[in-house]
Amino acid sequence: MRVWILFALLVALWGGEHNKSLPMKVEYVNLDPVYMLDVRRYPKFQAKIELSNGQSVLFCCPKAMFDFYLRPFYYPEYHVKEEKDFKKLWVKDYLSGQWIDAKKALYIFGSRLSGPKGDDLIPVRNKDVANIFMLKYGGSKVLTFDEVVHKGIGLIKFLDMP
Repeated sequence: MRVWILFALLVALWGGEHNKSLPMKVEYVNLDPVYMLDVRRYPKFQAKIELSNGQSVLFCCPKAMFDFYLRPFYYPEYHVKEEKDFKKLWVKDYLSGQWIDAKKALYIFGSRLSGPKGDDLIPVRNKDVANIFMLKYGGSKVLTFDEVVHKGIGLIKFLDMP
């Protein structure tokens, strides 16, 4: 029995030394603070918030950005205390993939398109693009940023329901 343990230990040590000589690939992962998903996996849905302290927070989807915006006290590591701590909010226009001001964007509710975490608010840059999007993917309502904020966290939690 002791011989087998010694043998296993020697093999483990030899294998460990052998693997150290190989180049190691380190992959950087940028996690969404709300859903803990790698944001690089969902480039069409990305959103971000630039904070007054210089930090940028990247999200996997607009729904996560709204969750963070409406409840920053859930994420104390970002030191957001009030509205002025948010410098700029960005979302990607779903059809063009371009970054647009989140406060000027329109959000499609109830489309057939699912985001990284199920139902989402799909951002588009204007009413014409919203009409094109709804022809292709459907949608029951077009909301402005202020309307989403007014509906509050209840809307975000509704979208998260199974």
